Amino acid sequence: MHHLFLSPASFPDHTFPSCSSLHQLRRRFPTATVYSSQDLGRSRLSPTPAPHDQTPSTPHHHLAINPPHHIRVNSPSSSPTPHPPDQTPRVLSIPVLLRPPLSLSSAMAEMEPLTSGASNRIIPILKTLRSALLFVHTFVISLLVLVLPRRRRRHSAEEQPAPARKRKSLWKMEEEDTMRRRSLAEGLDMGFDDAGLDFGSRWGTSLFFGVRHNALFCRSWIPVSGDLKGILIIIHGLNEHSGRYVHFARQLNSCNFGVYAMDWIGHGGSDGLHGYVPSLDHVVADTGAFLEKIKSENPGVPCFLFGHSTGGAVVLKAGSQPHIEQMLEGIVLTSPALRVKPAHPIVGAVAPIFSLVVPKFQFKGANRRGIPVSRDPAALLAKYSDPLVYTGPIRVRTGHEILRITSYLMRNFKSVTVPFFVLHGTADTVTDPLASKDLYNEAASKFKDIKLYDGFLHDLLFEPEREEIAQDIIDWMEKRLCGSLEIGNNLW
Repeated sequence: MHHLFLSPASFPDHTFPSCSSLHQLRRRFPTATVYSSQDLGRSRLSPTPAPHDQTPSTPHHHLAINPPHHIRVNSPSSSPTPHPPDQTPRVLSIPVLLRPPLSLSSAMAEMEPLTSGASNRIIPILKTLRSALLFVHTFVISLLVLVLPRRRRRHSAEEQPAPARKRKSLWKMEEEDTMRRRSLAEGLDMGFDDAGLDFGSRWGTSLFFGVRHNALFCRSWIPVSGDLKGILIIIHGLNEHSGRYVHFARQLNSCNFGVYAMDWIGHGGSDGLHGYVPSLDHVVADTGAFLEKIKSENPGVPCFLFGHSTGGAVVLKAGSQPHIEQMLEGIVLTSPALRVKPAHPIVGAVAPIFSLVVPKFQFKGANRRGIPVSRDPAALLAKYSDPLVYTGPIRVRTGHEILRITSYLMRNFKSVTVPFFVLHGTADTVTDPLASKDLYNEAASKFKDIKLYDGFLHDLLFEPEREEIAQDIIDWMEKRLCGSLEIGNNLW
């Protein structure tokens, strides 16, 4: 038997394959019979001889894979006789790269590159692109890790970042201040006995939750005898609180008028930072909601709204809304803030911007602490020594809200149709009495009155003539009720 010796020189074009499976060997050598080591049995160097009664039509190359690293190639002669035992076959051991058995999908993926020459050119390009994309991906991830701040989880207050601790500290301080003011408001001496009774009146305090779910501190003074002629709801002025109107409430009770009062947000015993009003529109909405609550608790009882200074602007805007106006018999305004101008035109120009950027900042240039608002020295001392009265510099957002609401009202005087009574002191240096005259002259209300008090200052109900002024208000409400009664009788 002839044994063929093959060397790498037999493949001058260096196309001898790097095979990974028997299937690829058979494809590379279609005229050869390829055996595995299992096919050759114990002798992996010799192919199985052909039967004696068959002569192969063409010579076959018998290739035996001897795992894991070599291919042994033998070539039979035309004679089927086995080679003599003493003759050693000439065998070439060629090192090749063999891989572990592959799955069907992997084998197909490995065989695919052999189907086209173009594939052999494209695959290296794709591998290069994949390497480049992997490099770019790694670079971007590393850059993000280095540039972006790392957010570490904190499990205790001491480990929190400084800004978070500061915000929490400010919120805690604000909450503690609210609780302190509420305690003071509840303990305020109303001049009644322990049962809350005096001069035939009963008073109490409560919390009302506004449209933004803020707890608003409220007071009430109700006559214990006689039928209620009506109810007056007091909306105090800027920086003060409802507890200051106890004497006015007593005088109203003596004439069978019930009294309710509500502290704004950030005032008195209500929630919020002391002296800070994020939006006067919220105060207007809270006023309407509070009125609706009082009406539901006292069905059939006529209601009036009373507002002082900035509270007067709030009441006027609320009373101009149709759904609130229909619940009212009229409104009473003392020294309303209707024409308020900034201290300097530049302040008015930058106020909208600063109110958004630093809304709680205290503008010391607008600090008017100690300004005379009454000709009664005792009343002045009581106001500016009251811990529930805010005496610090006005906050930027609060000042901007006052400018905004007064500007709105000045443009809409002619649309006012609610019955009103406006009272103003001619010597008032806080709000403009001429603006009250403009309101009276331009408003479309059919039932309206005005009274100017010569030489009186801003806080009319704390002037030495406070009882006369309060009686003027009571007389106007009774006149309004009589007028409504006459209109009702004429309709019948």
